[in-house]
Amino acid sequence: MRRLFALLSLLLLAAPAFAETAPKPLYRDPVYDGAADVSSIYDRAQHRWVMFYTNRRATLKLPDPKDVSWVHGTPIGMAISKNGLKWRYAGMAKFPAACTGPTLWAPEMYYEAGTYHMWLTVVPGIYISWGHGATAKIVHLTSPDLKSWTCSDTVETGSERVIDPSVIKLSDHHYRLWYKDERKGSRIFALDSDDLVHWKKVLNHPVIDTNAEGPKVFFFKGWYWLIADKWEGLIVLRSNDAASWELQPTRLLEQPGTHATDNAKGQHADVIVNDGHAFIYYFVHQENAPEAKTDPYWHQRTAVQVAELHFDKGWLSVDRNADVTTPLMAPE
Repeated sequence: MRRLFALLSLLLLAAPAFAETAPKPLYRDPVYDGAADVSSIYDRAQHRWVMFYTNRRATLKLPDPKDVSWVHGTPIGMAISKNGLKWRYAGMAKFPAACTGPTLWAPEMYYEAGTYHMWLTVVPGIYISWGHGATAKIVHLTSPDLKSWTCSDTVETGSERVIDPSVIKLSDHHYRLWYKDERKGSRIFALDSDDLVHWKKVLNHPVIDTNAEGPKVFFFKGWYWLIADKWEGLIVLRSNDAASWELQPTRLLEQPGTHATDNAKGQHADVIVNDGHAFIYYFVHQENAPEAKTDPYWHQRTAVQVAELHFDKGWLSVDRNADVTTPLMAPE
């Protein structure tokens, strides 16, 4: 009996290390309830993960249901986590007014050699319709600590309305940035740089001849992958050189999940490759949530979810209903 009691005690002590599961939803913004377009990075000094996200003003109930000013005037929210499974609100990011504006979208995070980099979509106003916003630009900021930010430069693309940057390092002093050009059919284009400041266009044609937004590029299982939001699930492209891309036959997160906050298409995702795993962080509009039956504005609200990507016969798959229990490790 004593041996059995000792064994049970050991199991109970060990259980918390294995029992933590990412909740559904993973995260909701406590101020506006409109967290979207996330990008996360590891804070080397604080030993924790920091999620930056577009903080849509989803609780606004505007008289005109077609008024989209709630998707403008958006700050960048922050959440923190020790393990990527449980997140808590950490306020709103503060940026220099000299290079930003009233509407901030889709942060993209990158770290190298003691400096944190953020590429941020800046829209110079708050607009009631999508057509009113004449311009949008991608601004580059840097920080030593993820708190104080300095204006660096504006990415020159040759277009007056570009959004949704994604940046990776391909080799020593060779970086590539993908973005959506809304003046060119909402296609996704790429730029190259050797210093993260001066960029030049890789090709004059888009990576794929289809409209999409929120590209996210990463390396996993021997391939470069580009995931983008097609507004009917996420398209997936793969490449062995990050230049020529092949379209996956199936889309990710096109079919709703079973959870009450995850039962619509997944949108504008971030992907973290960590310790041999790849995790996709996406947002879901709450149009099918129970509250939407009585609140016609509830569809504006968005929740962040997480799932693990799997490499299956050369392509990517995901089970959005499966529990995520693998924590994020500190990067090397």
